[in-house]
Amino acid sequence: MSSLRQRTLWRVMLLLLLGTGLLVLYNYHDSRHEINEVYDAHLAQNARLLQGVMSMPVQDNSRDAMYRAFNEALGQAGQHRVGHPYESKLAFQVWGEGGSLLVQTPSAPKLDPPPTTPGFYDFASGGEQWRGFVLPIPEKHWVIWVGERDDVRYDLIDRIVRHTLFPFLLGSLALALLVWAAIGWGLRPLQNMANVIRGRHADSLEPLQLVPLPSELEPMQAAINRLLAQIDDLLKREHRFIADAAHEMRTPLAVLRLHAQNAVAANNDSERRKALGYLIAGVDRLTRVVNQLLTLARVEPRVGQRVTAQVDLAGLVTDTLAELTPWILDRGLEPSLDIGEGDHHLAIDASALAIALQNLVSNAVEHSPPGGRITVLLKRLETRFELIVEDEGPGIEKAELARVFERFYSRNSPSGAGLGLSIVATIIDRLGGRVRLENRESGGLAAVLSLPLA
Repeated sequence: MSSLRQRTLWRVMLLLLLGTGLLVLYNYHDSRHEINEVYDAHLAQNARLLQGVMSMPVQDNSRDAMYRAFNEALGQAGQHRVGHPYESKLAFQVWGEGGSLLVQTPSAPKLDPPPTTPGFYDFASGGEQWRGFVLPIPEKHWVIWVGERDDVRYDLIDRIVRHTLFPFLLGSLALALLVWAAIGWGLRPLQNMANVIRGRHADSLEPLQLVPLPSELEPMQAAINRLLAQIDDLLKREHRFIADAAHEMRTPLAVLRLHAQNAVAANNDSERRKALGYLIAGVDRLTRVVNQLLTLARVEPRVGQRVTAQVDLAGLVTDTLAELTPWILDRGLEPSLDIGEGDHHLAIDASALAIALQNLVSNAVEHSPPGGRITVLLKRLETRFELIVEDEGPGIEKAELARVFERFYSRNSPSGAGLGLSIVATIIDRLGGRVRLENRESGGLAAVLSLPLA
């Protein structure tokens, strides 16, 4: 693709040439009309002058001599050293009574019979186009005809066009160079921005600070700075994720190695089975850590995209709990669902909210005693929906309520990875809601998700 400079220049010059061409065309037609008017006026004026000369009082026996003198003088048109070549392209003719020719220039076309309709008219004669003017003189029984060839007029028009066109072409070329330079000067801030970006190191994510900056480039700089901030935030999350994952998996791997060594060094089958049991439990815990790390890695960029659609929260909660019910029953617990009245439609990322609910239910199951009840409630309030997951476990001390949403904080649970509530907090924050934990008066913990209606 061509540069902005070339694209702008070609468009500006095309518009300029088109506009100027239309003006030239208009001027050509206007000039042609005005020149024809001027030449027509000259024809009529010459006919009047000829009428005046022909009407001079002379004796009848001298009139023929005057006509011969006229013809001799007009016969020298275009041949005398003092004059103009266009004289031969102008013609006069005067007819007397009975159509007798009294005066005629040698270059005049043959008109037989003589014209009788007064005024201007065009005709062809001898391969040439003529413009004539007829002036009848009834009291003298004369018909005066004055004409000229059209090439006299068009030659003048062509000269005017040529004298206008050549300066226009040269001026357009000079103007194109000036426009090229002006566009380059106008695009210099953009080139400076490109040079600054091109000269940056790949690891440099500091915002651009170009001053002074034209108002047209301020949105571009703001968009680039916003993109750099997003990339910086993404890299920080990636580095934090890798560091947290490495830190969390280091200890389980060391423990697994220790259990494997104990199994190898066992003196009897009982010690070996015991070490292998610890090894299997450690592998299960590490598997849960890896699965939740993958979930967190998948959820973070997805919820940031805000892929929303109208969702029936009642149906979403019902389907999610139905999927988890066999697992809850297998753990010796009883699931319960309570959905309030009203319309439960909301524009939200359904899959992300389902992951959050699954993690809350899983967390409740892990901390509930055998025979306990897991209750999921959905309420519609004036400004928000509340999705509540209640268990009958021991609850959480107030000092730890703020820390349970931290990554890898599992409250010394041997089977937990410490990522479930962190995933919930990440999802709900990106969905524009809030999450809080409350100790129930009857015992157990309630996780409350608040989702705004708008």
